[in-house]
Order: sequence, then structure tokens, then C-alpha cells
Amino acid sequence: MSIDDALRSAIHRKIIEFFHENQASIDTPRGVSTWVNEDRAKVRKALEDLVALNILTAHRVSSTTGYCYTRDTKVISRIGKLLKETT
Repeated sequence: MSIDDALRSAIHRKIIEFFHENQASIDTPRGVSTWVNEDRAKVRKALEDLVALNILTAHRVSSTTGYCYTRDTKVISRIGKLLKETT
């Protein structure tokens, strides 16, 4: 999967938009599923896809995983441009 593919997927796009608009957020799959109004299992899979693309970072502890937006300014800039182009 590429960033372009992720933006064509409704669930991935919702998650990317959420974190792009809330760049200081750290949230769990449960919290993200609430924000994007999607099934938690699907959100968990999509979050891991986005970690693999270096769009999100996973902070794993024994009981849960928190996800946050990348701090890579090149990735943030590219996503910002792609979101504007595809709206």
C-alpha cells in the first residue's frame, strides 16, 4: 500500500485526516474508531497499515497501543498537498 492508495481508502483517509488536523493527538484504536465512526477492528488494521507507511507512529505498552501522527515534515507536507488535491 502507498500513501496514494491509503488516501483512496475511506477508512484510511478518515484516519489520516483526523491526525493531520490534530497533529498533537495520541489516541488508541478505541478512541480513533470513535472519532472516525468506524468499526474498531477495521480501525486497528488501518492504523497498522499507516504505521507501515510511516504516516503514524505506534507507542506500544503492555495493555494498549497509542498512535500519533508522524513528525517527519516531508511526509506531513506531502499528505497536506495530497489532501488538498483530492478533496
